[in-house]
Amino acid sequence: MKMDLNAIIEKMETGDQDAALTALQTYNKEKSQCFLFTPGEEEDRERLGELVLGFLERDLQPSCQLACLETIRILSRDKKSLAPFATRHAMQILIRHAGLGQGEGVTPEIPDLEVIVEALKCLCNIVFNSDAAQEAGAELQLIVGLAERLKQCREPQWNHEVRFFDLRLTFLITALRVDVRAQLARELRGVSLLSEALDATLGLCWPDMYEVARAGFDGCSELPLLGRQETERAMEILKILFNVTFDSNRRKVDEEEAATYRHLGAILRHCIMSTSEGEERTEEMHSHTVNLLGNLPLPCLDVLLMPKVQQGSIEYMGVNMDAVMVLLEFMEKRLGRGNKLKETLLPSLNLLTESARIHRETRKFLRMKVLPPLRDVKNRPEVGNALRNKIVRLMTHIDTDVKHCAAEFLFVLCKESVSRFIKYTGYGNAAGLLAARGLMRGGRDPGHYSEDEDSDTEEYREAKPHINPVTGRVEEEQPNPMEGMTEEQKEYEAMKLVNMFDKLSREQVIQPMKIGADGKMTSLEPQELRFLARQQFGESNNSDSDSDTN
Repeated sequence: MKMDLNAIIEKMETGDQDAALTALQTYNKEKSQCFLFTPGEEEDRERLGELVLGFLERDLQPSCQLACLETIRILSRDKKSLAPFATRHAMQILIRHAGLGQGEGVTPEIPDLEVIVEALKCLCNIVFNSDAAQEAGAELQLIVGLAERLKQCREPQWNHEVRFFDLRLTFLITALRVDVRAQLARELRGVSLLSEALDATLGLCWPDMYEVARAGFDGCSELPLLGRQETERAMEILKILFNVTFDSNRRKVDEEEAATYRHLGAILRHCIMSTSEGEERTEEMHSHTVNLLGNLPLPCLDVLLMPKVQQGSIEYMGVNMDAVMVLLEFMEKRLGRGNKLKETLLPSLNLLTESARIHRETRKFLRMKVLPPLRDVKNRPEVGNALRNKIVRLMTHIDTDVKHCAAEFLFVLCKESVSRFIKYTGYGNAAGLLAARGLMRGGRDPGHYSEDEDSDTEEYREAKPHINPVTGRVEEEQPNPMEGMTEEQKEYEAMKLVNMFDKLSREQVIQPMKIGADGKMTSLEPQELRFLARQQFGESNNSDSDSDTN
C-alpha cells in the first residue's frame, strides 16, 4: 500500500516505535522499487530525515534501527535532502551504529551485522555527496575507527558485507580528503595495514621472503579462480592503497618503507598472476593492480622478477618473466581498444617503461617482443598490425601524454640511442621526442645501459642505403623537380619559397624553426631564413664543397 510522505511523517511524530516501523518499512519498500523522488517534497524529506535521526538516538529494537537506517540510505541518494545527515551530530549517530565509534563502549559483544552494514551504506552515500559530511567525518576521526576494524581482517566475526563497506567507506574518505589520506598513510601506517588486509583477503602464504603463493596451492603452476567476494574486497583495498601511495614514487623512502613496499609489491605480483570469475572482473582487478604498481618507488619493481623459475614459467636470461608477459599482454589488449587511451593504456605503458629502464633483463625481453629484428622495410613503421606498428601510431596521437609515453617506451627499448630509435620509428615519428630532449642532432641520452650488438637482418642490411630516414621505409626514387632549370630560375624559385615562408611567419600562421647548438628547436628569424636560402643555393652551385645536411 502506497503511503503519502506526510502520513509517514505523522506516524513518526507520534513517537510510537511500532507505528514508525510499519510506516518506514512501507516507504522503504516503495522507494526500493522506484528510486525517483517527487519534486517539491524536499522540505518533507528533510523533516523525515530529522525524525529518523531522532529515533536512532533512542533505545530501539534492531528491526526498527534497520528500518530507520534504510530510510536514511534512501534519502541520502538525493543531494537536496542531505542537510539533516551532514551535521557532526548526525555523523556521530551513524558512526556509532556502524560500530566505528572511538572510546564510547557502545559496540555490543554480539553486534547486529545487518544494522552495521546499513549504517555503513548510509555513511558511504553521505560522505560521497556532502563536503560537510566529509569534514565532520575527519573531525570525528572516522578513519581511526575504520583502521581499527581493518586490523581485525582475520577475525571471523565480520562477514563479507561489513568488510566490503568498511573498505568502500575508507576509499571514499581517502579519495575526497587529502588530510585523511595522509593520516592513514603516516599516523596509522596505512600501507602495512592494508597489505596485511590484502594478504588475508587473498589467503596467501610465503614460501620465501618476497615470494607469494595461495595457501594450500604452493608450487601450483595454475592458481584456482579467486572468488567473487574476495575479488571485490581486494579491488577496494587496491584502490585505497593507490590513494595512500599516490606520491610514493616521487619522494625518497627509508629502508623500512622500502621493505614494506617490496612486501606489497610481491602481493601485487600475485594479483597480476591471479584470475577471477569472469574476464571483465579479472581485467578490472589487473587494472587496479597496475595503477598501484605505478605508485611504488622504482627500486621496488624488482619484485616482479624475483620468483624462481619453475616448470611452466616463461624464462629469459635465467629470470622469471611471467609477470612481465602478463603486463605486456594487458597493455596490448588495452591498446587494441583504441578509446580512452590516457586512462586505460598509460599506467601499464609507463610501468613497462620504468621496469625496462632499470632492469636489463626486462628491457631485452620486451625489445624481443616489441622490436624484433627489422625485416619489413617496404612499409612505414606505423603501418601494420604488429605491436611495434601500433605503438608507433601512438607517437602522433592527438593527446600529448599518450604520444610522449609511447615514444618514451620505444626510446628506452632502443637504449635511448637516437639512430636505433629512428631506425624503428622513422625520423618523422621520432621528431617530437628528439626535439623535446634536445637530440635533433643525434647522439644518445645519458643512461645506464649495457653494451650489446644490434643484430640487423639481411633484409635490412640490403635495403638500408635506400631507406628514407624520415618515413622509415624504402621509397621509389622521385624525379628532380629542378631538372632542366637554369641557375637563375632555380634562384628565383628558392627566393619565392623564402618569401612565402616569410609572409606566413609575419602573419603568425607558421613559425620557421632551426636546430640550435643544444640540439633543441629554436625560432628562425626572417633574415636568417633568407641568409640560409642564399647560402644553400650558393653551396649547391659549388661542386667542390661538401654540403652538410644535418
